[in-house]
Amino acid sequence: MASRDHGPDGRGAPGPDTQHRTAEHSTAPEAVRRRPEDPPVRNPGQYSLTDHVRERLAQGGRYVTLDGIDAAIREGQLRWNTTDGWRFAGVEDGVRFVVVVCDTETASPVVVTAWTEIDDIGAAEASERWDRTDIETIRLRSTLSERSDEHVPEHIRPRDVPRPFYVRGHHLVTDPGDGHLRCVDCHGRFRSKGELDRARCSR
Repeated sequence: MASRDHGPDGRGAPGPDTQHRTAEHSTAPEAVRRRPEDPPVRNPGQYSLTDHVRERLAQGGRYVTLDGIDAAIREGQLRWNTTDGWRFAGVEDGVRFVVVVCDTETASPVVVTAWTEIDDIGAAEASERWDRTDIETIRLRSTLSERSDEHVPEHIRPRDVPRPFYVRGHHLVTDPGDGHLRCVDCHGRFRSKGELDRARCSR
């Protein structure tokens, strides 16, 4: 069964709150400046969404949703990361939702980016929330991001992802045993995220 948070193509469901929260940011009074080491607020209604996050809500195979973002901010673990600052992380049915926020360099709190990764493969496989393609897509996307400059055919080959997921303008699928990602639009073949970064889809 596909995730209840997305349609059959794996797309997130932005919903009407997306535009509301964006507009809210433009009219909110300027917040008192906080120090970078100050923990961010846990009220998701105070956060606006960057264009980057709104794009992710609409992209196939991201599994990022407003509900997932809000739950991570309200209840998830809070950690400081030296690369991108404060992160909230909440786990649902074996999948971790990671939300990066900023509320010290902007006039009001902002969700900077968000993504999903597998936390417990057994729990994810046992859940009715995720189907096999969902799980394979999340695992493959994580590998591409973690090793973006490396060719990773050994990690692509075991994955079976027949439902296209979106990366860098390409809609990608894999076939078991094939060490390449294949774009269903331009028919390009890719072995790393770096190759995707450098190749414009020619559909």
